[in-house]
Amino acid sequence: MATSPVDFRKGIDGLALAVQEVMGLDPFSGAAFVFRAKRADRIKVLIWDQTGMVLVHKRLEGAKFVWPQVRDGVIRMSPAQFAALFEGIDWRLVRPEAARRPELAG
Repeated sequence: MATSPVDFRKGIDGLALAVQEVMGLDPFSGAAFVFRAKRADRIKVLIWDQTGMVLVHKRLEGAKFVWPQVRDGVIRMSPAQFAALFEGIDWRLVRPEAARRPELAG
């Protein structure tokens, strides 16, 4: 997840370039890269699915996506946290799977 808003006029190529240059990551890694608009009511998700680049654009009606404090940087999130974010739920309340597993006795 990019912590700073991006220009939402950017399409697949512009966002892939942002993944490389701003985040320092590989847009063809298969990870989902999430970007937000200034108003925080819209997100774009960029994913390489081994056959092509996929761009998903979602706008919440009457709500805003929960986002960390705006600053330069990247935040990694678990699949469960991403699912919560995509649904417009406060993803910070979702703990990653590894944090919920109790230690095995013995």
